[in-house]
Amino acid sequence: MPFAKPTLKTLLDRAIADINARLPNADARLAFSNLNVLANVQAGGVSGLYGFLDWISNQVIPDTAEVEFLQRWASIWGINRKSATPATGNVTFTGVSGSIVPTGTLLVRTDGVQYLTTADVTLSSGTGTGPLVAVTSGAATSALAATSMNLVSPISGVNSAVVVATGGLTGGSDVETDDSLRARLIERIQQPPHGGDAQDYVDWALEVSGVTRAWVYPAEAGLGTVTVRFVRDNDGADAAIIPDSGEVSTMQAYLDSRRPVTAIVLATPPTYAALNFSIQGLNPSTVAVKAAVEAELRDLIFRESVPGGTILLSHIRAAISAATGETDYVLLSPSANVTHATGEMSIMGTITWS
Repeated sequence: MPFAKPTLKTLLDRAIADINARLPNADARLAFSNLNVLANVQAGGVSGLYGFLDWISNQVIPDTAEVEFLQRWASIWGINRKSATPATGNVTFTGVSGSIVPTGTLLVRTDGVQYLTTADVTLSSGTGTGPLVAVTSGAATSALAATSMNLVSPISGVNSAVVVATGGLTGGSDVETDDSLRARLIERIQQPPHGGDAQDYVDWALEVSGVTRAWVYPAEAGLGTVTVRFVRDNDGADAAIIPDSGEVSTMQAYLDSRRPVTAIVLATPPTYAALNFSIQGLNPSTVAVKAAVEAELRDLIFRESVPGGTILLSHIRAAISAATGETDYVLLSPSANVTHATGEMSIMGTITWS
């Protein structure tokens, strides 16, 4: 049976009872007696020891360990916290043809995030596009195409206003959370390496910064091949979870460094289809209930949408019914299980209310 930590009052009562039992005619319950003081001091000290033992008991088990001990447990199992990464991409400059934007030019976004160019850019026909990288790391350094920036210091012949080029700035990711690190550690303990089995490829993919989910498909592209698809759920909007070509190249290089020598591993992004919903007669039809329904459907898609998989209609209905405040509705669409082609997965689309 589990051990019940005694309360401070229980410890005090025990101390008083022990003193009274060992000193005939003594009464350690008298509020201002020396014996009462000794009983309180002893109970307080022992309570502190019990508290420390309670805390220690959580640190010696990985699934309850606090940050310092969690990281130490993870390092023992060869797992390191994924670091934050800066976003990269291209920006477009305008100005006088022939003007040069040198490598290391500092730009700033309207919210104060700074970036550095990583190559010289020579303007031709009044415009020029070049690469840059964020000065700091984190998901907040990513940006959509056409996002505005400005030169920190003016450059002769170059306009100060700059915009992010097609494709946006991608790859920015935050440092791995404690929950994510703990989940990978527990998975490593429960699923030890097996020389290149399916779980090994999933574990390797999840070791790459920014990657949150991965799936493996043995022999999909032929005998001896292993296809790995992955997403980055923290990169922004739903469609942004699909990795771009640079992130796929990074994954390919990492998997090539870990795979068995005889395997042909193929890192590839999944394709996606927006899953739209049509719901009639929601009751009560309030903003709060609609938001709750959307949150439940998003959670369902996150849990059950996998490349080539199926989202069951019964699960969609159950998710809507689980929304806080919902009492009734009619689901018009989808009207059947949502199936995906090879490599395809659903992302959250729109909800039409009627």
